[in-house]
Amino acid sequence: MRAHQIMTKPVITVDPDTTIVEAARIMLARHISGLPVVDATGKLVGIVSEGDFIRRREIGTGRRRGRWLKFILGPGESAWDFVNENGRRIDEVMTPSPITVTEGTTLAEIADLMERRHIKRLPVLRGDKIVGMISRANLLQAVASLARRVPDPTADDDHIRNRIIQTIEKTDWCPSRLNVIVRDGVVHLSGVILDEDARQAAVVAAENIEGVTKVHDHLCWFDTITGTYLNSPEDEELAKAG
Repeated sequence: MRAHQIMTKPVITVDPDTTIVEAARIMLARHISGLPVVDATGKLVGIVSEGDFIRRREIGTGRRRGRWLKFILGPGESAWDFVNENGRRIDEVMTPSPITVTEGTTLAEIADLMERRHIKRLPVLRGDKIVGMISRANLLQAVASLARRVPDPTADDDHIRNRIIQTIEKTDWCPSRLNVIVRDGVVHLSGVILDEDARQAAVVAAENIEGVTKVHDHLCWFDTITGTYLNSPEDEELAKAG
């Protein structure tokens, strides 16, 4: 399997001038833990994640280094700490020139990169433009689908996957973090929904794509009142059976 077969798209991005507060709000509203940063031409220039918001002056979590450690590290490290804790724009706290993969990168290569570089997500590029994101959750979804002994993907499966994503993306109920995995016409839908009606709508949208033989629902419902996530009925049944 390769990156384009499991990556999440479309990708939510921000520009370098986006404020820290606005980026945090986007991440909370869309239930995502990282945001690629692109310039005016659409070129990827950085990435910001939850970890970049840990050491912040607003919440009193600024780094406190002892005098001796400050001496060893030098003024450069102290200056970086100050920027990271007090910066107002994304370009002041983002990781520049992030590690990336292409659509044809194998899952084995992706897993190796994540493990060696201790990273949780990878932008997928076509040229210098971002076309998808792969996280550890996407790898987990791939493992789950293969565990059901579904055959390897075919060119037709890729076509079906693209058609489903294009159809659902156009709607106003599109699940956030939508991901679609297709094997021999069998579809696995995952993502986060805010309304149970969106679950049936997504399943129906997939069922109506030519070549689809079955649709598995792994859409997670986010309860905005309690702030909890609830698995799909299908996944709950699988958990009980396991």
